[in-house]
Amino acid sequence: MLRVDIEKQLGEFSLHASFASEGRAIGLFGASGAGKTSLVNMIAGLLRPDRGTIVIDGETVDDSAAGIHVPTWRRRIGYVFQDARLFPHLTVAQNLDYGRRMNRLPPDASQHKRIVDLLDIGALLDRRPGKLSGGERQRVALGRALLSKPRLLLLDEPLGALDEGRKLEILPYLVRLRDEANVPMVYVSHDAAELRQLATQIVLLKQGRVTSFGGVKVLT
Repeated sequence: MLRVDIEKQLGEFSLHASFASEGRAIGLFGASGAGKTSLVNMIAGLLRPDRGTIVIDGETVDDSAAGIHVPTWRRRIGYVFQDARLFPHLTVAQNLDYGRRMNRLPPDASQHKRIVDLLDIGALLDRRPGKLSGGERQRVALGRALLSKPRLLLLDEPLGALDEGRKLEILPYLVRLRDEANVPMVYVSHDAAELRQLATQIVLLKQGRVTSFGGVKVLT
């Protein structure tokens, strides 16, 4: 469950967003400059709201009135960016293990195998990121985020840097994550076709305001 009710002033741009969702895949849709990334960064704890609250899975992680701001590393959130941000000097296997080690989680061989199989990256484990395609890098980034055992997965235009062929390659994996990984996600995109395939609920942002919230029908 995710509940957001925040205000944030960013230079001349103001963001006011309020919604509550128990959806498996919340699509955050809007044009460039609508405030999507700023909103996701506040959910992640990278930006602090000027006013309001954010509640994740029943825990209040931001409450301006109470002076609560839980730091990013304590929010148990996985974040996948448009560029995969893998460590070039590490193998895929080492990149996958990074999130687990940083969160001081014990090894979990069954979870590791499940995620590797789910994302079909078993054949890539010995490679370095420079030897991967864009779609492969994003699948590894997804695996790294999931192996940190997050309670919420944030995906900020993860297909934005890929060509159409790579997008079509990776979208089925995202649908599988939605259906099988049992981790709710917030998926940022300005591509309505992507969200129709993936999202279970849509937050429509326009010029820093939520103008619609509901099923994928709000995209029509």
